[in-house]
Amino acid sequence: MSGTGNQESFGFEERMRELLAEDAYAIRPSPAPYPAIRRRGLAERRRRAAVTGAALATLAAVPVGAYAVAGGNGGRGADTAAPRPSVSAPRSPAVTPSAAPAGPARPATDGQLFDGITFAQAANGLQKCIDWNRQNMPSALAGEDDLGKAADYRIILAIKSTGDSNAPGDGMYVVATKERPAGYRVICNVRDGEGSGINSGSNGGGSPEAGPVVADINGGKLYQQSFLDKGNWKLPFRWGVIGTVEPSVAKVTVSYGDSSATATLDHGWFVAAGILNQQVTRAPHIKGYDAAGKLVYDSDTDSTYERTLP
Repeated sequence: MSGTGNQESFGFEERMRELLAEDAYAIRPSPAPYPAIRRRGLAERRRRAAVTGAALATLAAVPVGAYAVAGGNGGRGADTAAPRPSVSAPRSPAVTPSAAPAGPARPATDGQLFDGITFAQAANGLQKCIDWNRQNMPSALAGEDDLGKAADYRIILAIKSTGDSNAPGDGMYVVATKERPAGYRVICNVRDGEGSGINSGSNGGGSPEAGPVVADINGGKLYQQSFLDKGNWKLPFRWGVIGTVEPSVAKVTVSYGDSSATATLDHGWFVAAGILNQQVTRAPHIKGYDAAGKLVYDSDTDSTYERTLP
């Protein structure tokens, strides 16, 4: 290549360098549009605030438990609240209270409970006497002559008991019967809130000629005070009389000293009670009538009935 050509090439290169240097100063990056960026950022913050407010309003309107938080799954982003159906806590099955031990049946009428004694008190007294019998009677301790459960009985009479020289302290008598064996009954004595004695057995003391009404053979404890106090009873005195009746008997009356009563008939038993205000020497006088009012029994003509007191 000739020298002229080298000069021309060198001149061209010099010119190109000048032009490039000029462009380096002329072509500068445009300044950052700060105002526009600021406006864009404010708008974005307002948009996010509006979305957050709407979400909070929705959460406030939806019952607690309607939303479940999803998240905590490895590399996932921030947890988000995703709507899920509200789930009620499973209902626990109803708990049935333990049934109370079955008690005795009620008497035919509340009028067979005297002296303010409630049925609950009478039933409780009967249970205490059954317990007392099991703990204190030799036959019961030996596993014989068990009186059974209170639920086997029907209470037919409850009266106040008057203490005497043989058994001091007032209390109450509870009389209860059961169907089997027929005519079976217990006379329970409760003193100071505890069972203190019980008499049990069937009302089989009457003979066939006794008639359709049979006074209980051991019922005297309900209308007598101790022989030790003969002629010196505590008065006034609450008395009671019990016995069995045949279905043909519609009415039974009892008179005792200066008092009298019409008996209540309860499942084959008659029950009467009254208040005695005078000392007596004769046992209660008992009469029975049929549905037509005819006298069918009179204790005065019953040879098996003890008409005088010991």
